[in-house]
Amino acid sequence: MKRLLALALAGVLVGAPATTTTSGAAPATAVAAPSAVDRPAAVVEHRVIGRSVQGRPLHAWRLGEPGERRVVLLSTMHGNEPHTRQILTSLRDGRPIRGIDLWVVPVVNPDGLARHSRRNAHGVDLNRNFPHDWVDLDGSYESGPRPGSEPETRAVMAFLRQVRPRRVLSFHQPLDGVDTDTKDPRFARRLARALRLPTTTLDCGGLCHGTMTSWYNARFAGAALTIEYAARPPRHRMVVEAPRQLLDVLGARRTRPGTS
Repeated sequence: MKRLLALALAGVLVGAPATTTTSGAAPATAVAAPSAVDRPAAVVEHRVIGRSVQGRPLHAWRLGEPGERRVVLLSTMHGNEPHTRQILTSLRDGRPIRGIDLWVVPVVNPDGLARHSRRNAHGVDLNRNFPHDWVDLDGSYESGPRPGSEPETRAVMAFLRQVRPRRVLSFHQPLDGVDTDTKDPRFARRLARALRLPTTTLDCGGLCHGTMTSWYNARFAGAALTIEYAARPPRHRMVVEAPRQLLDVLGARRTRPGTS
């Protein structure tokens, strides 16, 4: 029982999927959130924002102080890019956070993570499936039969429409840099300095169609950008350094032991 709870808190849940219908949609089975006693001290809210093709839940965890500046962090949109989710789970599992209204979604593509695959269980690259500048791509960048065809894509879209963050930071691997070709290049450069990453322009070799960041930047007042770490970043960097650096650049802080 303790192991199942630990997996749920890690937001990975990559074991046997829930039973799906013939259409590929997961049945409407409820997933109980951890009780206030069981969940980490930093968490003020937990939601299952949707389910994957194979029925795995997509977890969103709210940290910090509702009503402050709202930021969303997303990771593991590609299942073969697993390391950066450690940044998000480390933020979630540490001491309470102040000065920001922070949501973390550690695993956007749990089916891909289970198979160590870039794409979801339909073989679709979720970061080419969003309905902005979508085109029909094949191969590694398979964009799906139509924009927003995938349940994971629709779950992220619905969640972002609802919470409407000021910033969305999408973590990827392995290109090692912060994309400055975005709505707020000044912040992107500041973020790169804080995270000790180079600045870069991520043009995907001309294949940056249907991405989450382009969709959000086109539709909302807030700004979304991509952060890429290397293929095998050190665990200490993911678990200790990057979470602290992120809080610093976002103007947030951990509470000290014995304070509230």
